[in-house]
Amino acid sequence: MAAENSKQFWKRSAKLPGSIQPVYGAQHPPLDPRLTKNFIKERSKVNAVSLKNKKASSFHEFARNTSDAWDIGDDEEEDFSSPSFQTLNSKVALATAAQVLENHSKLRVKPERSQSTTSDVPASYKVTKSSSDAQLSRNSSDSCLRNPLHKQQSLPLRPIIPLVARISDQNASGAPPMTVREKTRLEKFRQLLSSHNTDLDELRKCSWPGVPREVRPVTWRLLSGYLPANTERRKLTLQRKREEYFGFIEQYYDSRNEEHHQDTYRQIHIDIPRTNPLIPLFQQPLVQEIFERILFIWAIRHPASGYVQGINDLVTPFFVVFLSEYVEEDVENFDVTNLSQDMLRSIEADSFWCMSKLLDGIQDNYTFAQPGIQKKVKALEELVSRIDEQVHNHFRRYEVEYLQFAFRWMNNLLMRELPLRCTIRLWDTYQSEPEGFSHFHLYVCAAFLIKWRKEILDEEDFQGLLMLLQNLPTIHWGNEEIGLLLAEAYRLKYMFADAPNHYRR
Repeated sequence: MAAENSKQFWKRSAKLPGSIQPVYGAQHPPLDPRLTKNFIKERSKVNAVSLKNKKASSFHEFARNTSDAWDIGDDEEEDFSSPSFQTLNSKVALATAAQVLENHSKLRVKPERSQSTTSDVPASYKVTKSSSDAQLSRNSSDSCLRNPLHKQQSLPLRPIIPLVARISDQNASGAPPMTVREKTRLEKFRQLLSSHNTDLDELRKCSWPGVPREVRPVTWRLLSGYLPANTERRKLTLQRKREEYFGFIEQYYDSRNEEHHQDTYRQIHIDIPRTNPLIPLFQQPLVQEIFERILFIWAIRHPASGYVQGINDLVTPFFVVFLSEYVEEDVENFDVTNLSQDMLRSIEADSFWCMSKLLDGIQDNYTFAQPGIQKKVKALEELVSRIDEQVHNHFRRYEVEYLQFAFRWMNNLLMRELPLRCTIRLWDTYQSEPEGFSHFHLYVCAAFLIKWRKEILDEEDFQGLLMLLQNLPTIHWGNEEIGLLLAEAYRLKYMFADAPNHYRR
């Protein structure tokens, strides 16, 4: 009797897998219970009648009869072919289809109105200001209906860029009007840069707290060692280095299809679309071709390391900064096909040479087994164990290895942890510091880790800690947060860099 009751419970339940149930909270209205009620009752009656004619004579027979309780059996196949089920299907399908069409027709009203209101925008408009934070928080259903990237005259219909991908506004609250202090700093930079022989030590001192956007391209060229301090030599140097780069293109780029270079080129070709996927600028085919040439030529000229995943990220700050010479705002949406060929060639060559200068100082990060990164991660562990022993012990308690999260911090120079606008500001300081990318970066990583100590100590399992450390909430960061981070990093460097025994065990 118990077996019979159990069997009836399994087979009598209307909530069998494959049965139709109302699903609430879905995008479209759930199935109408009035349409399904009769169908469910009918099915339960059929099942109940069939069960009365069968009795389990043993446990084995009971198990055999109920082993497919979660599968669609032969009796259910008969039900699905019944006229009542066919009627239900047609009714539900018609009702759902009508509702979907109605929803889509309502959603399409808004873009059509925006097109009509912006159709009179003059074609001479080159650039408009970035979207406000309110626009960034709109429903994603609106953004998916916007047209893809167009030329500058269609910017009112450009895709909404998430805040993490915003380049132009360097503060989370938006770019405020230039203050008197900022105007004074800009004027000082211009005086330094226009002098016959630029004082590079003074330029580094001025650049440490950030470089004004207007003079950042030439400042970065000077700080990286790409341009000479003498103003009279700069034009000829630029011309010579740009011609030299495109000489490399003519000499080496066709070899990308040769057997011994195919793997390198294939990996570059795969990684380029993954570079800042949220920013439309980097998804343009012309930009991706430029990046492919830069990375392939660098790999060919540096066989000790070749191309390593992560180097592709290091091109983007230089490309954006040198592009900003020709674009006033909204760099993330700019269509590079509107630039002349000479402008694009200048941006490409300058990005290549400045990236090469950067990588010259950290190439051991990318040679076989990446020993530079291994050493830096170990140094980070030792440093954190001294400056915040509680956090260090917390990692040890839950068996979190520094290599599991800090490898990416060293390999990509925190570019995957910070918005691109913050990376650009961070690199202002890195290029002002002696060995900024190779040495000062360690202290920035330590300060960055300790900043999240409360959140780290709140997590009490391995998975939670790794999820936090690989997805730190920096989306709203701007100049102020980077300034505080750099100040703390400088303090740590001042305390420990010249006294390594302070953090050695």
